Amino acid sequence: MVQIDDIHAAAARLDGHLLRTPCVESRTLSQLTGCQVFLKFENLQYTASFKERGACNKLAQLTPEERARGVIAMSAGNHAQGVAYHAQRLGLRAVIVMPRFTPGVKVERTRGFGAEVVLHGDTLDEARAHARALAAQQGLVFVHPYDDEAIVAGQGTVALEMLADVPDLDTLVIAVGGGGLIAGMATVAKALKPGIEVVGVQTERFPAMVNAIKGTHHPQGSSTIAEGIAVGTPGDVNVPIVRERVDDLLLVDEGDIEQAIVMLLEIEKTLVEGAGAAGLAALLKHPKRFAGRRVGLVLCGGNIDPMLLASIIERGMVRAGRLARIAVNSRDVPGNLARITALVAEAGANIDEVHHQRAFTLLAAQNVEIELVLQTRGHAHVQQVIDTLNAAGFVAHHQ
Repeated sequence: MVQIDDIHAAAARLDGHLLRTPCVESRTLSQLTGCQVFLKFENLQYTASFKERGACNKLAQLTPEERARGVIAMSAGNHAQGVAYHAQRLGLRAVIVMPRFTPGVKVERTRGFGAEVVLHGDTLDEARAHARALAAQQGLVFVHPYDDEAIVAGQGTVALEMLADVPDLDTLVIAVGGGGLIAGMATVAKALKPGIEVVGVQTERFPAMVNAIKGTHHPQGSSTIAEGIAVGTPGDVNVPIVRERVDDLLLVDEGDIEQAIVMLLEIEKTLVEGAGAAGLAALLKHPKRFAGRRVGLVLCGGNIDPMLLASIIERGMVRAGRLARIAVNSRDVPGNLARITALVAEAGANIDEVHHQRAFTLLAAQNVEIELVLQTRGHAHVQQVIDTLNAAGFVAHHQ
């Protein structure tokens, strides 16, 4: 089992080879969540994720004979880039096997670090099996994303830095996929501060570690916006460490993660991927659980597809009432649409879209339903617009 000495040794190996990311308080998030929130900005690493730590620690310990053979990894995301970048830095051959569905931007970024990318399989399991086969055929060293003590020790250095910067943290909230990050961080936390509480967070769609530790049988989904922690089977190295050193595991849903991504973008001006927002999502979903605590969150990665981000931002605006859809019933006569738009403008809202509904409506034939998508200041403002229209003799309501 990985111990604190392994992680101190990893920190010495990593020194000067990656960014010592800041860990700072977010006053606004602290006010909103009811606990004191400290953020560890691992999304600022060169490959935008903590995965570099484990990869660098693993590669730094290869024997000269293993270095000559080169390394292979299977990953659709951050592990791929971490291994590729540090292999390039150390002058090693790196082969990365990625499933065929991997977004093109991730494939190109990994190639940009000098790795040979092999696209194979429609699932992570198929890609992993192919990587194992290639490792055997070509004599490459397989670098597992989480089920490896050297990887776990590298990831644990995150907690060494956090507790050095903010020694009086009393709670760590950490995203859990295969368990490499939380296993390493919990090892540090319990060795340095036995009283600290370590809490893991998984998505409701991928609750593998929760099921393994708690003996539950939550069903597994097929996709999540937190694809970085979408792991079907936790690491064998990590399960006993989590069982011994982690105090609790919580589940969050997709909406909690979406809300957390938008809040970090708006409040902290920092971009995180779904897995990087899981910790804040847990604080939003379970506020009483963390009330009054000094909580450390790891923003573990910032690699998110721009189209997904655009969709998440738009949905966040809808949830906040800043983008709203209303329907206005009116007589279908010239000038009424102009009157409606004028009233909306008077109420201080901006019209994003207008749609006339004549055929698909249950209204009388001489009436029309006008659907408006509005930019507003929030839910109260939307209601004010509706009240203004109703007072002018129209029939307006939320859609």
